[in-house]
Amino acid sequence: MGIVFITGGARSGKSAFALSQAQGLTGEKVFIATARAQDEEMKVRIETHKTQRGSVWDTYEEPIKIAELIESLKQRYDVMLIDCLTLWLSNVMHAGVDVTHEMDRLGGVILAVPQRAGISSAPAIFIVSNEVGMGIVSENALARQFRDYQGILNQHIASIANEVYLMVAGIPVKIK
Repeated sequence: MGIVFITGGARSGKSAFALSQAQGLTGEKVFIATARAQDEEMKVRIETHKTQRGSVWDTYEEPIKIAELIESLKQRYDVMLIDCLTLWLSNVMHAGVDVTHEMDRLGGVILAVPQRAGISSAPAIFIVSNEVGMGIVSENALARQFRDYQGILNQHIASIANEVYLMVAGIPVKIK
């Protein structure tokens, strides 16, 4: 299966689709969550997602250093699900680090996961991200910069993915 990239709009069914595809695979599973529980609504969302996943998933919450986390976990798991790159990118931008460097580093680490040493079958890695550039152009410079970075990040991950899906109204449309 390799690398599966799932993108789409807000509430389009990206996470549910990724989870349903990953649940059907055998082996040890890890969920890498990038969201921060900064308010009550987000805390409820996070708990809902945890309940939906069930106990078969090990969960790691990491808002910024997901490349390092993936690198440290890739030998232990057969299925990885990262949800989501949009929140990760927002966290990286707010942290004031070199966004381009972090995006390149993440892409390199993701590309290396299926090539982990000593394992006969390549692990599956599911990556969820939002498609944010399909709406109006924001009048805010930071929002435009975020939109541009998100588009570049999505293109990069899609280019290294074995499969790419666009979620539209809960329907997965395979585009690669």
